[in-house]
Amino acid sequence: MNFDKIANLIGKFCSRLSLLLVILVSSDVFLRYIFNFSTASLYELEWHVFAVIFLLGSVYTLHIDEHVRVDVFYNKFSKRNKKLVNLIGNLIFLIPFGIVISYTSIPFVEDSYNILESSPDPGGLPFRFLIKSVITVSFFLLSFVGIIKIINSLKGSE
Repeated sequence: MNFDKIANLIGKFCSRLSLLLVILVSSDVFLRYIFNFSTASLYELEWHVFAVIFLLGSVYTLHIDEHVRVDVFYNKFSKRNKKLVNLIGNLIFLIPFGIVISYTSIPFVEDSYNILESSPDPGGLPFRFLIKSVITVSFFLLSFVGIIKIINSLKGSE
């Protein structure tokens, strides 16, 4: 399975999570304002789903080259200069940052798994360590996408 298929699966997953988030927030608002009912677990679930969308969605967005850039100058660059900016950005910023965050988040996630961390709030969600794992995975994948982009740029296929 090549990374394009994996990235597309991540994109579809995040798309479905976005719909789920809309349903969760709508339900929360409806329950809170119509029935004066709210739970910590529903509120936390909204934030957890949002975190997964943001973290994994950034991998898909970078892969399809739709990430945010400061386009004031970039749009005026030649194709060659755009490739150079992307190459330097990936080499100097994306990959080192992704590796550092991925690597330094491992003890954070391990500690969470070791204590089987759950929400400190009464009625909150269990298994908080699962959501923390997404940090490590997403930054590893961001670094991986950066490496793929560098290879494709050097081969001339991007």
